[in-house]
Amino acid sequence: MDVPCVRVAPEAGEATRSTLADADLIDDEYEIAVDDGWLYVPVVDPDAARATLADDVEVVSRTVSARDQQTMPADLLEVAPSYERLGRAALIDEDDADRARAIADAVLESDLPVETVLNKASKVKGETRVRDWELLAGENTEVVHREYGCEFLLDLAAVYFSPRLATERHRVAEQVAADEHAFDMFAGVGPFVIPFAKRGAECVGVDINADAIDYLRENARRNGVEDQVTAINDDVRTVAAEYDGWADRLVMNLPHSADAFLESAVTLASGDCTLHYYDIQHEDDPFGPGERAIRAAAEPAYEVTVETRHTVRSYAPHELNVCLDVRLER
Repeated sequence: MDVPCVRVAPEAGEATRSTLADADLIDDEYEIAVDDGWLYVPVVDPDAARATLADDVEVVSRTVSARDQQTMPADLLEVAPSYERLGRAALIDEDDADRARAIADAVLESDLPVETVLNKASKVKGETRVRDWELLAGENTEVVHREYGCEFLLDLAAVYFSPRLATERHRVAEQVAADEHAFDMFAGVGPFVIPFAKRGAECVGVDINADAIDYLRENARRNGVEDQVTAINDDVRTVAAEYDGWADRLVMNLPHSADAFLESAVTLASGDCTLHYYDIQHEDDPFGPGERAIRAAAEPAYEVTVETRHTVRSYAPHELNVCLDVRLER
């Protein structure tokens, strides 16, 4: 069967395989092939593989052999456990201590490239939206996550981060042009800011969580964009006046309460600004409340055009996480 493969010279094979494995992009159903002096690494997402490795990486369609089945956690337990991967960490959500221990042991004994297992010990809480974790395996709660060619160091116990939004972040980042002024009002460790900067934008990221801003600065350094990123630890409502009319692109990823910051967004917006506004609403009217709030804040000073109404994911029964891509023209 033909599958997409990264074609790479043997001397770069291990580094390429390791990078793809860290990003969870290797298609484990197939063997890595060697032919005519090249290695062929099967991948699950060719576009993500190109972004993770380099823009000029060669991805080809090729017939490769099916791999002998790997040992997975489900093979070691009576039922398939639920877990989420983040770098070399597995995240689980189990109230029963014995079951949590059994899942952690199975994950470690499996063929998954996992070194750390964390069990959720609380819901997301507080102004900084962090949660408590029970460390079942590994040294600490700090992880390295890679997505679409960017690397993020973060401490899950100190900052908020969701790997489930990687595709959405990439969707937005692809719209960014070089020399834009991009402003993330709730920047976290930089999952929007860093890819924006790598596309040539000048970026400002603000967050009220001091730990998140420390990681944002470190991640800017890791990704070679520290000269393009300004990281500010503060409430964006305090900062907005300093960047009056500066932003060509604004990200407002604070569902449930982003509407409270729209006055600051209008202050930040340039004469022609694209706003990415995230919201969580009932499925009967997922976009209406956000659009009405944006119009109330921006009109008549700005002409408001909703360019995209995009459903990001299901958030809860009958609730959707959505994004409005909105153009504000003064």
